[in-house]
Order: sequence, then structure tokens, then C-alpha cells
Amino acid sequence: MNYPIPASPQEVVALRQQRVDEELIAAAIAGVIGVARSKGQSLEDLRAEVLADDSLLDWQSRLWLSEIVAQAWESLP
Repeated sequence: MNYPIPASPQEVVALRQQRVDEELIAAAIAGVIGVARSKGQSLEDLRAEVLADDSLLDWQSRLWLSEIVAQAWESLP
């Protein structure tokens, strides 16, 4: 992977400066999971945040993303 996994919320936000590709998205998801775990959040907590209504993604996209996050949560150490 060309991108290090972010270890803080600031590092996740800093990824916005990079060109978006599959590896960047994977690094961002892994970083968000790592930050959530370090804060003691559960998978259910993180999925609730992903599913929360916002103006960026429609419901179907948020549901799809929450499934991707759940799969990544289970596969990451």
C-alpha cells in the first residue's frame, strides 16, 4: 500500500490532500477503524456514525459503506 494507515483523526483528515484512489480509501477506512478502536468504540458505534444522515452520501451509499467498514473491522488485527 502506498499510503500509511492514519493513526489519528488529524491524519485521516490530511488524506484529503491526496488523489483519491482505491488504496487511499482503504487506508482511510483502516485509519478510521483504528481511531474508533483506540477510543473504545464498538463496531456498532462506528456503523451508527456511518449510517447517520448527512449531505454527502445517500442512504444506499451509507448502507454499502457500513458493510465495507464491518468487513474491514473483522479482518483488521
